[in-house]
Amino acid sequence: MNIQNLIRPTIKALKPYSSARDEFQGVTDNMVFLDANENPFENGVNRYPDPQQGKLKAILSEIKGISAKNILLGNGSDEVLDLIFRAFCEPNQDNIVILPPTYGMYEVLANLNAIGIKKVNLDADFQPKVEEILNTADANSKVLFICSPNNPSGNSFTTEAIETLVSSFKGIVVIDEAYIDFSNAESWISKLDQYPNLIVSQTLSKAYAMAGIRLGICYASTEIITVLNTIKPPYNINELTQKKAIELLNIKDLASNQIADILKERSALISELKSISYISKIYPTDANFVLVKVDDANKRYNQLIEKGIVIRNRTTQPGCENTLRLTVGTSEENKILINVLQGLETL
Repeated sequence: MNIQNLIRPTIKALKPYSSARDEFQGVTDNMVFLDANENPFENGVNRYPDPQQGKLKAILSEIKGISAKNILLGNGSDEVLDLIFRAFCEPNQDNIVILPPTYGMYEVLANLNAIGIKKVNLDADFQPKVEEILNTADANSKVLFICSPNNPSGNSFTTEAIETLVSSFKGIVVIDEAYIDFSNAESWISKLDQYPNLIVSQTLSKAYAMAGIRLGICYASTEIITVLNTIKPPYNINELTQKKAIELLNIKDLASNQIADILKERSALISELKSISYISKIYPTDANFVLVKVDDANKRYNQLIEKGIVIRNRTTQPGCENTLRLTVGTSEENKILINVLQGLETL
């Protein structure tokens, strides 16, 4: 597949903005910087941040086992997704394919960028209908969004289904792996060399406990990364975000220990949920949340709010009638949730 044929003509012709720190990439120690019109008085944030986030990418490269040249960082995953729209989708002409129920920002970003949307609902087991997806796509279908493990259902899609879609879809395939660290499934990062049209997005917001710093990650071929770098804002990842991410990623076993605790709590939570009479189904999950089917989602959601517990009501999503999405909390939080759910048995 020739990726160049998928890039918007205006993007291919675009000359990227070159910031002062892009132009100078030498040794920074003992240098006098008079190039960027910064305030010279040091306070830790008076200088512009590294526009290419070299130190942070080096750490992620080591953790994920992939070259830093295959990494692009965004102000949250939403910026990464928006850059993909801007690079590959022509407004008022092209379309994307999404698989509801799925992450709602795909549709929001499509609407913001004046891109059409083709929807192929997942089947009853929340698996993609591969043949229908490929038949629905047309010559203007530039991006297919696959969320696996899926939000809000929690399950991972089969390897066979994803392989067929990545190899057969004629455009870019984005696999959103926001929850991959809670799953036993292998990340599709390992297949980037095999599929030139593949983009894998991840985040530090879930397993790495950094939702507050807004850092999304894009893994793709150097060709795709080059295109996205051309259109990203020059200083999109601020200095404080870079420093905090480096600090926490350098704490040995921090993330792995927290993931282990969450998985332990997930199992305990599921076990307790089985005893709640008005929960008729607990869906399989590879994420840090559990989707459950109840008798009346609106009623139960409002009851939980009244008791001071905030969850997500997913009943309006395709295939999710009367479902609630419960994030796995701490042991104490999960016990409070179960006690409240049990207290609602007679209400």
